[in-house]
Amino acid sequence: MEKWYLMTVVVLIGLTVRWTVSLNSYSGAGKPPMFGDYEAQRHWQEITFNLPIKQWYFNSSDNNLLYWGLDYPPLTAYHSLLCAYVARFINPDWIALHASRGYESQAHKLFMRTTGERAIGVQVKIAHALCILLYPGLILIDYGHFQNMYNSVSLGFALWGVLGVSCDWDLLGSLAFCLAINYKQMELYHSLPFFCFLLGKCFKKDLRGKGSVLLIKLVCTVVASFILCWLPFFTEREQTLQVLRRLFPVDRGLFEDKVANIWCSLSVFLKIKNILPHHIQIMLSFCFTFLSLLPACVKLTLQPSTKGFKLTLVSCALSFFLFSFQVHEKSILLVSLPVCLVLNEIPFMSTWFLLVSTFSMLPLLLKDELLLPSVVTVMAFFIVCATTFSIFEKTSEEDLKLKPFSTSVRKYLPRFTFLPRIIRYLFFFSVTTMVLLTLVTVTLEPPEKLPDLFSVLVCFVSCLNFLFFLVYFNIIIMWDCRSGRNQKKVN
Repeated sequence: MEKWYLMTVVVLIGLTVRWTVSLNSYSGAGKPPMFGDYEAQRHWQEITFNLPIKQWYFNSSDNNLLYWGLDYPPLTAYHSLLCAYVARFINPDWIALHASRGYESQAHKLFMRTTGERAIGVQVKIAHALCILLYPGLILIDYGHFQNMYNSVSLGFALWGVLGVSCDWDLLGSLAFCLAINYKQMELYHSLPFFCFLLGKCFKKDLRGKGSVLLIKLVCTVVASFILCWLPFFTEREQTLQVLRRLFPVDRGLFEDKVANIWCSLSVFLKIKNILPHHIQIMLSFCFTFLSLLPACVKLTLQPSTKGFKLTLVSCALSFFLFSFQVHEKSILLVSLPVCLVLNEIPFMSTWFLLVSTFSMLPLLLKDELLLPSVVTVMAFFIVCATTFSIFEKTSEEDLKLKPFSTSVRKYLPRFTFLPRIIRYLFFFSVTTMVLLTLVTVTLEPPEKLPDLFSVLVCFVSCLNFLFFLVYFNIIIMWDCRSGRNQKKVN
């Protein structure tokens, strides 16, 4: 009873922080003609309710694709349609075709927040739950930038999938991942480790004659769920192609806004977008992404384990964020989700990563006038993590999961004992840099000839941090459980 009481208090704290942040400004508030991402979610409800399905993804006089045209998978559109029916019951003006553009009111913001709420029951420790619920990145984007949680519904499905396959509920997990992908195509970040993990389990079970049956069940589950979601768009070839064009806008270039990935950071020194043909940019992005995630995926397939699965989710999502084509700054949340899942296992590194992920979105948060809630939520999150997990006391080789790697290196370099100390120094240097850059960004005006100087510096510093984390997570993946002795048994 006491445990449930404490969990209830933790959830209420999380909700209070979220709704407090929602009282601040948000993306595009009162800024015509495009307004912002809040308007995008409202506009999708307007379009899906007033137009037939065959017109949802096509440009027309009633559906100007340049004005927040629908560019998410079918499940997002169905969710928008469902919300639109509720909106019509409350106030038809919220979804009136054309007339509702830029609609803003306190009642409508309340509607957008509540229709996007998701509840996920997770059996985790109270401290772990509190830290996850107070993660500032998700709070600031959902309740600040968007003023709703529609974009995070897919994260809920992805979490459901992770818990499903981790508990050997493979069919339930595969269904959840399919729903995540069909809600938001960016959840492909998480799908590759998922399939590698299940494929590895099938290989293991096949030794006892059970793998083929499991594989057939998984394939049927995946195919059936995709067919159901895409059925209205399979009637005509042009319908299918148009939806795919909207979901994967390769014509927009290698990157768009200031984002803390390798391509935006590299453009400071080398203008790849200007010197390489479009198709070469795509191939370059694909090759770097594929090569960076290959080792972890191969290891997971050959040695499937729940722990390896969660770590590979982090590695693959981070590889996609750093190297893939047309990444948005908010996509770092797709890396943060699996990092939250290993927060209690690697508290020091996970807390550090989650701080950097929030910092990387600083230009976006400042644009939405969310400086004060950003500072408050980041400080609260750091204090809670530092006290509940005692992160500064967990920086040994064992706590950082680096002992197998260090032991291997010491076979050739016996004095290789300083890695934890270096990581502590890097942490303090990273945090100091983030604090100073934040202060400089909010207090000083950039030079006239370099108006984006501070934004670019934020992205560049964040990118360097993310590259370090990519190396770190791949090291602990490749050196973890090499003999397979500590792996969870695959039934």
